[in-house]
Amino acid sequence: MNEYEFTLTFRLPSDDAEPEKFIDALAEAGCDDALVGIGQQGRIALDFTREAASAMEAIASAMQAVKCAIPGAELIEASPDFVGLTDVADLIGCSRQNMRKLMITHLATFPMAVHEGSQSIWHLRPLLDWISTTQKRPVDQCLIEVSEVTMKVNIAKESRRLPGTALPKDIEALFA
Repeated sequence: MNEYEFTLTFRLPSDDAEPEKFIDALAEAGCDDALVGIGQQGRIALDFTREAASAMEAIASAMQAVKCAIPGAELIEASPDFVGLTDVADLIGCSRQNMRKLMITHLATFPMAVHEGSQSIWHLRPLLDWISTTQKRPVDQCLIEVSEVTMKVNIAKESRRLPGTALPKDIEALFA
């Protein structure tokens, strides 16, 4: 069993729903391994540290528990996935300046951003792979696993919005 750290953010079933009223139900449903964030009306975020045989099992069981505790809740985002250079630097233990230098000096091989602008955003998984293989830096295997699953979940969530899009069964099952 490994320990996986991830965050799931949900939209509550109604805009006027008070997130506080779901805390007991979440604990009873099996989310007692999560810190619950209730700072925004109509939203709830759960920061999990969950033991499981795989990242997919950890995230799937967490999503199922939340849906059981809060029927009608919709996933907004699974993380870690969308990151900036500062986020990646924090995760791998270097400075933002070092990450920026790596990006600039390896433009041909550095993973492509999801969004480029004053604040560029990447999927974490390709960055971790690049750092591990190209830069030969050690990267936590559990973080790699979680980032792969959260990337798949976020892409699947968005793909479901397109009519006629077929998803792999294991990913589609997360949204059932």
